Amino acid sequence: MYRPNRKRIARPGSVAASVVLLSGMVIGSAAAAQYTSWAPATNAESIPGTSTELNTSSLDGCPIQSPDGLSLYMASDRPGGLGGIDIWVALRANADAPFGAPANLGAPVNSAADDFCPTPVRGAGLYFVSTRTVPGACGGADIYFARQNPALGWTAPTNIGCQANSAAGEAGPSYFEADDRAFLYFSSGPDIVVSERQPDRSWGVAAAVAELNSDAADLRPNVTKNGLEIVFDSNRLGTLGGQDLYFASRSSLDAPWSIPVNAGGALNTSANETRGSFSWDGTTLYFGRAPGPEGMSDIFVSTRSKTH
Repeated sequence: MYRPNRKRIARPGSVAASVVLLSGMVIGSAAAAQYTSWAPATNAESIPGTSTELNTSSLDGCPIQSPDGLSLYMASDRPGGLGGIDIWVALRANADAPFGAPANLGAPVNSAADDFCPTPVRGAGLYFVSTRTVPGACGGADIYFARQNPALGWTAPTNIGCQANSAAGEAGPSYFEADDRAFLYFSSGPDIVVSERQPDRSWGVAAAVAELNSDAADLRPNVTKNGLEIVFDSNRLGTLGGQDLYFASRSSLDAPWSIPVNAGGALNTSANETRGSFSWDGTTLYFGRAPGPEGMSDIFVSTRSKTH
């Protein structure tokens, strides 16, 4: 999903966002050791049997699979929502089946404000971003968490706190657990930051990830389940146009990230590519492209295979 970034002035000739190497090259040491290159991206509706309502003439973006691969969460301002941008979810019967038509997630997750950038967590619930004005809000767009009870549905969302959220506006939360630690990567204003969960279950102060940030808009990171590969969108010098997807990797949780590399023409175009997200097994990548062939922003997908 592509949205204007009002927090930052981008370099001349670039597009500031808030939603070049050889095409298809393998990115980063972790990726090179485990996967083939990404296949050329296709409109997500092109997968046989997929609902033609996945992309519309409205804004459709911020896509992400649930860990079990049976749900595709997204953000859209299509008709039928509660107001502004809402979170929608498309379902499928198994991991090899196509996705059906998206349904609005409803209250209390969605509200009359903009609710977007959903991030489902295995067996727990959903992190997402909202501009709702409620007690405890930190300013701009904040990250919230809602639990899902199989019998009772979604709980009222709770703000993750102003030690992680800020007045700059947050986007693209990415949650992962590794080595008995839990982390949230996200963008705050024009930079990528990370917060670690504390012993009392609160989220710690968000710290900028220096090796991933530039003087441009570096936004909406998503990390693989082992925490060793990351994708984000940026309008730094060297893009194919506007926001492009970039990849980086690292050897361990405490190692620095590699120099971010542009994903190239297999994924990026002269349009804006935003909010890339890995599937649980790391072989599928969903992202938004704005403008899309159908609307202001459409959902695209690419795949790769494990080599060992």
